Amino acid sequence: MGRAFEFRKERKFKRWANMAKVFTKIGREIATAAKEGGADPDTNSRLRAVLQNARAANMPKDNIDRAIQRAVNKEVDNFKEMVYEGNGPHKVAIVVECNTDNPTRTIANVRAYFSKSGGEVGTTGSLNYLFERKSVFKVAKNPVISIEELELEMIDFGVDEMFEEDDHIVMYGGFTDFGNIQKALEERKLEITTAEFERLPTDFKLLNAEQGADVEKLLDKLEEDDDVIKVFHNMRIEG
Repeated sequence: MGRAFEFRKERKFKRWANMAKVFTKIGREIATAAKEGGADPDTNSRLRAVLQNARAANMPKDNIDRAIQRAVNKEVDNFKEMVYEGNGPHKVAIVVECNTDNPTRTIANVRAYFSKSGGEVGTTGSLNYLFERKSVFKVAKNPVISIEELELEMIDFGVDEMFEEDDHIVMYGGFTDFGNIQKALEERKLEITTAEFERLPTDFKLLNAEQGADVEKLLDKLEEDDDVIKVFHNMRIEG
């Protein structure tokens, strides 16, 4: 099934326990997407993808509508997407994607989390070589469509890995192929459950369980921060 599947198996991220925080984070993504590309999902592919993710998280329609309205009313002018990189405990590489209206506050918080865990934030781009950006789509299975034939078709649109996961099909493709893949799936009337970008490690840092627990504490603190949208790492637990 390939490297992407192995990475998914190894990821130790805990789901956000507080759904209000999840909705806050997704709401910011919706507002930012609407601000940049317009409030009509039919003409804004990024917004369309974020709305799919919102529905997958069972985000109430009222919350979604408010987030879009904030963009329409220009209430998100100060929000910026920021990426911070650093080494956590035991030299694990960590990339933190944020959406914030106060970068000074956000970087101060991120630096504090790293520092208290024995790590440090590095310069922007310093860890790019350790991660490969990928488009990731999760599609509901359709009994009418042959998965083998679909895979052959989707290769032409940038999909380089595809596998079944429970009642879904997961597709990985090139970072710049996101729009082509999304359009191809929509033209085939396939139900896209989630559509997003991931950073897959090109090299892993092997740790034992005790060392992994040290890293988990930092990951938890980062994910609890309202300004943090996604966190990626290259940790793999031995055994």
